[in-house]
Amino acid sequence: MKNNEKKIKTNDDLIKELLSVDEQNKLYCEIEKEVKSIRGGARAGAGRKKKDSNNVLKFQVRVTEKEKMFLNYARSHNLNYDDLMQG
Repeated sequence: MKNNEKKIKTNDDLIKELLSVDEQNKLYCEIEKEVKSIRGGARAGAGRKKKDSNNVLKFQVRVTEKEKMFLNYARSHNLNYDDLMQG
């Protein structure tokens, strides 16, 4: 930057210069409140929820009562499905 050029002041710079710390906090709270009230603005709790790594997804298949009984039998007797399908 050249010596004769002035640094451009931002809104934050002016707020820090002109307002006390309490006034700055009050202003920022009001701004945050206004942003939250505008539709489509960033809101607390907006967006996708984080997945819990301990929560395993459950896979569900619709089966008849007879198929359900067979699956329970096969699981309890440790049947090898590969051997059954070979015929």
